[in-house]
Amino acid sequence: MALGFVRPAVPEDAGEIARIQLTTWRHAYRRILPRQALDGLDEAWMAERWLTSIKAPPSPRHRVLVAVEQAQQAYLVGFAATGEADETALAADEEAGVLLRPDVAAVTDLLVEPRWGRRGHGSRLLAASVDLWRTDRFTTALAWAFDADAAMRAFLTSAGWELDGATRALDVDGLLVPQIRLHTSLETPD
Repeated sequence: MALGFVRPAVPEDAGEIARIQLTTWRHAYRRILPRQALDGLDEAWMAERWLTSIKAPPSPRHRVLVAVEQAQQAYLVGFAATGEADETALAADEEAGVLLRPDVAAVTDLLVEPRWGRRGHGSRLLAASVDLWRTDRFTTALAWAFDADAAMRAFLTSAGWELDGATRALDVDGLLVPQIRLHTSLETPD
């Protein structure tokens, strides 16, 4: 039986995180994003960005976590990047004061490589993120998902997240790709 766990990312993980991101995007988003955009992604450039995120996050509340599957050997199989909500959490015409508060966390990325899917890695990443958000005194978390990404929407809603009504469209190589925003309360019931 395989053992899965989550740990904070270390600088040596940056290349593998970039590989997982690129592999997952090219598989999961191949019908959502333009092919030329996916083909044009540079793994080395992405690895450098992840290295910076791990070594010099914008704040102590910004974190990169990795999911590991350990069988005969350990495999990095997914990752989550989260932090304080910033302008990227806003819809197109949304007022910054509504969401950009110190108690709102945002998911930047949450991906599990498709060949390692349905083994609990995404749930472990999300649960570890929630624990850290509560420690950091966040009360709400937000995440954007592609409107056509039924798997991500199902995953988050099964964990208690809800659509908040906000939408936006990302311009990806001239194609507008619709997104929806989900949110959840991090406050524990009394």
